[in-house]
Formats: sequence, C-alpha cells, structure tokens
Amino acid sequence: MKAIFFHKGGTTDVLQYDDIAPPADCSDNQVLVRIKAIGINPVDCKIRATPERFPVTFPVIPGCDGAGIVEKIGAKVSNFKPDDEVYFSQPGFNHRQGTYAEYALVDASLLALKPRSLPFEQAAAAPLVFITAWEALHDRAHIARDQVVLIHAGAGGVGHAAIQLAKHAGAKVITTISSEEKAQFVKALGTDLILNYCTQDIVSEVLRWTGGKGVDIALDTVGPAVLQSCFRCVKPYGDVVTILQASADIDWSEARKRNVRFSHELMLSPVLLELEQAKHHQAGILRQCAALFEKGKLDVAIARSFPLTEAAAAQQYLEQQHPIGKLVMVA
Repeated sequence: MKAIFFHKGGTTDVLQYDDIAPPADCSDNQVLVRIKAIGINPVDCKIRATPERFPVTFPVIPGCDGAGIVEKIGAKVSNFKPDDEVYFSQPGFNHRQGTYAEYALVDASLLALKPRSLPFEQAAAAPLVFITAWEALHDRAHIARDQVVLIHAGAGGVGHAAIQLAKHAGAKVITTISSEEKAQFVKALGTDLILNYCTQDIVSEVLRWTGGKGVDIALDTVGPAVLQSCFRCVKPYGDVVTILQASADIDWSEARKRNVRFSHELMLSPVLLELEQAKHHQAGILRQCAALFEKGKLDVAIARSFPLTEAAAAQQYLEQQHPIGKLVMVA
C-alpha cells in the first residue's frame, strides 16, 4: 500500500511517500479500514520531530485521525461490518500504525460510524479535537448550563470544537484570538466575548467582564504562559484544564489560594496505556458527536486539504501558519 513513513525523527524532510507492507490480517478485535481522509494534528508533528518520546515502531507511519470504509473485521467484532463508513482517532502506538496510509488496522473499540451528513474530509478532521474538547469540558471540568468558560485559541482545532461543545452545554464562552479573521470565525460559532491576546490584557478583561468573579472553567490549549494566566482568570473553586504539559517553573500559589481544581487532558491515554474501557468511552463520545453533527449542532472547519503525497507540505503549513480550524489529507 502507499503510505507516508519515516525511519528517523527530524524535520518534514524525513517524511517519505512510497509503497510499504500492508497491515496484517485483523486480530479478533480489530477492523481493517480503507482510509479515505486523514486529519492532521500538532501531535503528528511532535511524533515526527521527537519519536523517542513516544512508543512507536520504525518505520513510523504517523497520524491519529482517520475516516474511511470498513474492509474486514476480526472474529469477535460484532458492531461493524464491511462497507460501513467509520471515523476514529488511533495513534500509532504500541505496534500500531498511524493513519497516513491507504489502509489501517484499528481497534474496534475506538471506532464509530461516520456522521452521514459529513463528507470523509470533515469526518476525518473531527475525532481528536472533539474527543479532547469533550473530555476537557465534560469529563474533567463537569461543565454546566450558565457557567462561564474561557477557551484559549478558539480558532484552532481543539478551540473551535470546545466553543461549540460549551455553547451546546448552555455555557457562556470567552475566547482568545490573534486576528480579525479569527475573531469573525469564533463570533460565528456563538462566542460571547472575543479577546485579542496581541492587543488586550486577557486577565483584566476576563475579570472586568465577569464583574471580578472570574470564570468557572479555563481551558488552556496553548502552553505554560497561558496556563499560568488561567489561575488568575478562574474563580475560587473553579476548574483549569490544560491539554499540554505543565512546565517545571509554573507558580501554583494562585491556584492553591483559589482552591482551583486542576486537570490534564491527554486523549492519547487510552491507546498509550491500553485502557479498554477508556477506548470505548472515546468511541461513545464520537457517537454522541455524530448525532450532533447530524442535527446541525456541531461543525468542523477545514482550512485546507492536501493529497497524501503532500504530507510534508501539510505539516509545514500547520506548524507555520496556525490555520483556522483543521487541515486534512485525502488518501
């Protein structure tokens, strides 16, 4: 089969497009999926740049998100059949392969039927970011109606998913952006307060808008400096969730003083740690999102589509342009 792969970490120059051995036969609980489209995520670039940080096997086929058509099923798979259209997120960890390929063996416990209303490209762009946003808001922070939620980088992949899920939950949303184009994008998603982090003091504006109380939930999708500011934006006994690694020099004193509940969100954990129940939970999230996509309650924005042969250009674009929404590839 044709695939993108690499034999050592580095820049996008290490990515190769060529023939590679196709997946082996399905094990009892696997499904062979013919990939139609692939979602591109920042973690794909991290795995390429520093594969030693991840449990991958060389040659590495990167990619987590995919959408496609079921070709074969394992002996114990009863909830999918050949020709089903599915979508999923499965990192290529622990002797699995990623999704930058024509075919992939996928754990049946991670699969969900693709929303009928979405083309393969949009479906492939959805899983990682919507699972991440759902777990952050619902599973970690227990979002509730009428709460106020601060979502950093709202025009990005996870950010634009989180805005939609928060609004669907009945919350008021504050988000940060860096341009007028991104401001218009998040406004269309229903954001209640839009702040430009290049020209405004985020902490003071959040406190002003909330009457000095702070937000109920702050979601960091950016990194250490933003995470640090979240502790001053959240109200006492509120929630701060980050999707990134907290740095060693984080000052936790404000979080402790406010009795903040702090959570990490890493949607890769079910495959990383082989947590079968957590895999089923993520597939359940995809099923719930599929129902919302079908009703027009959710959408996934595609900034640009690339052919699989241009995976290097796609990753460069993601790293350099920080596009609105998601990038995808067509297999």
